[in-house]
Amino acid sequence: MVPLSLAALLLAACSPGLRPLPGPADPAPDPMELPIPANPATAGVPAGEVARLLASKRLMVPVAGVAPERVADTFTARRGQRIHSALDIMAPRGTPVVSAGAGKVWKVRSNTLGGLTVYVLDADERFVYYYAHLDRYAKGLAEGQALQPGDVIGYVGTTGNAPPNTPHLHFQVLLYKGNGRWWDGDPLNPRPYLAREGRAR
Repeated sequence: MVPLSLAALLLAACSPGLRPLPGPADPAPDPMELPIPANPATAGVPAGEVARLLASKRLMVPVAGVAPERVADTFTARRGQRIHSALDIMAPRGTPVVSAGAGKVWKVRSNTLGGLTVYVLDADERFVYYYAHLDRYAKGLAEGQALQPGDVIGYVGTTGNAPPNTPHLHFQVLLYKGNGRWWDGDPLNPRPYLAREGRAR
């Protein structure tokens, strides 16, 4: 688990609004972080069919060598009047970032908040997996590329607004609305659904 003081430092250092950003021709999205709900414990908790489908994915921790029990739940960490709505997974710079589930590379982007980022549409086209602050991409990574759990997509880093001395992966799961707007889904807390240790294939 990440020490609370380190997690607090990391959350304070990364600017608010780390929402997957669209391309220059696309409309700018709202900030990714969510207003603090009346009951923060239920923020981002899927229900019904969505919960069952997400559980069936048996998501892999998207950082090689990290077991689920080592991932701190930073989804509801507060930043002023908002919550983080993602997981920050600490690892040494250069650690392989792996696909959490089966799907395809949808977008490979770079921006000032997330730095080097990858957006993956899951195989059922119900979820978007967002990976940010990568040090570099995996060699040959391309949009449209099919992925299986454990396929290397990049390496842990500090690009974007991440503190330079705190390498980590910012990992987010969005409920895809089927509208082509990969950045515009409702954030879901993936922490309870991380079922397998990260292993590079």
